[in-house]
Amino acid sequence: MSKNFPYAERYGVNRSLPEQGRPREEVLEELRTMAKEEDAFWETGKCSGTMYCGDHAHYDYLNEAFSLYAHMNALQRDMCPSSTRFEGEIIAMGLDLFHAEAITDSEPGGLVTTGGTGSIMHAVLAYREYAAQTRGVTNPNFVMPETGHPAFNKACHLFGIELRQCEISPVTTQVSVPDVERKIDDQTIAILGSACNYGYGTIDPIAELGELAQSRGVGLHVDGCLGGFILPFGQELGYDVPIFDFRIPGVTSISADTHKYGYSLKGTSFLGVRDKALRNAQYFMLPGWTGGKYASPGMEGSRSAGMLAAAWASMVHLGRDGYRRYATQIFETSAAMQAAVRSLPELRMMGNPTFLFSFTSDVFDIYLVNDFMRTRGWRLNGQQYPNALHMAVTRPQTQDGLAATFAADLADAVNYANEKRAAGEPAASGAVYGGVAGGMTDEVGDVIKFFMSDMLDTMQSLP
Repeated sequence: MSKNFPYAERYGVNRSLPEQGRPREEVLEELRTMAKEEDAFWETGKCSGTMYCGDHAHYDYLNEAFSLYAHMNALQRDMCPSSTRFEGEIIAMGLDLFHAEAITDSEPGGLVTTGGTGSIMHAVLAYREYAAQTRGVTNPNFVMPETGHPAFNKACHLFGIELRQCEISPVTTQVSVPDVERKIDDQTIAILGSACNYGYGTIDPIAELGELAQSRGVGLHVDGCLGGFILPFGQELGYDVPIFDFRIPGVTSISADTHKYGYSLKGTSFLGVRDKALRNAQYFMLPGWTGGKYASPGMEGSRSAGMLAAAWASMVHLGRDGYRRYATQIFETSAAMQAAVRSLPELRMMGNPTFLFSFTSDVFDIYLVNDFMRTRGWRLNGQQYPNALHMAVTRPQTQDGLAATFAADLADAVNYANEKRAAGEPAASGAVYGGVAGGMTDEVGDVIKFFMSDMLDTMQSLP
């Protein structure tokens, strides 16, 4: 009970609406205590991803911007015209970042959504609707690398779209373009390339995918939800980041999360499109409703204008110089951490990563390394098929000396793993995070889904 409900004994549990309300300061003090204790974990810098900024002064600034507009509804533009300024300028800045000036044959546009999944789902919905309107597609399918984010699986499931997954190279971890080509037909609405993918931090061959998309008359969505607000600055700094944006003619949409390396509060993302006709295809309008004429640019109705204000405030405060400065620190830190991995012959880097990297071992179970790193306070992300560990480097990792600590701890972890392998002892964390021996089957999948469902139930329950 203590793991899932650590505050139950300290603060009690609200099993019904209290008859009498509590004083504001008492409630706020309780919130401050929990927040401080939970912040202490990621403040060490030993947590992969999750916290992208880690600067409390910046959070205070964003919280003030949010608080000024938190109570306002972005749906009501007659009363809240500031939302139009925020949203329009966020879209304009995003289009500028991804070189929409290269678009000469259409009018680009965009949306501000509630996060990476929101941008992905809106993109897939737009492609479905646009293909139906312009090509008469009735049995839509979407073609993507198996490394594509699960939000694409979710979108296809919810919108009745056939999902066709493609092979990746075990060496480069990039999608096989020939396999993508084989899976495209006259009902394909779009294909996907990641810049970069979540698992390995590698970038799919977007230029080749763009040529393929154009030749077959389908859309190409570039998922930059993770890397969109850092990779462009890596390019400017001279790192090996290939072009992946609207400078490639076949790219028809790009998603990028302002709440990740855009350093805003959780709950906003940018979706840019080459032609606003694609965006407009998923607009929802109901002119004959008894409650009045209804129109919505996306799936959400009411939204807090505070989220728009915070995202806008982050972007205009940091500017290109600020983003470039943070990108320098992150790329340098990631390079040092990657060098530590490559220095250990028992470990193997997955592909040619960017700021995020993944590694495995051909000598021992890589989850033995994970077991040891946990004892040193590290929280790496586990992967499967093949089993691997990844580290998404963010600003908290750029603290002085942390890359050196990572290198020392990793070397000790490899020694530990060699000892456990020699003793024939299994990895404890592999049973939870690693792949299933013998591969995934429907039966095994059903069992795993049962436990995952129970986990999700617990997250929404009481002790």
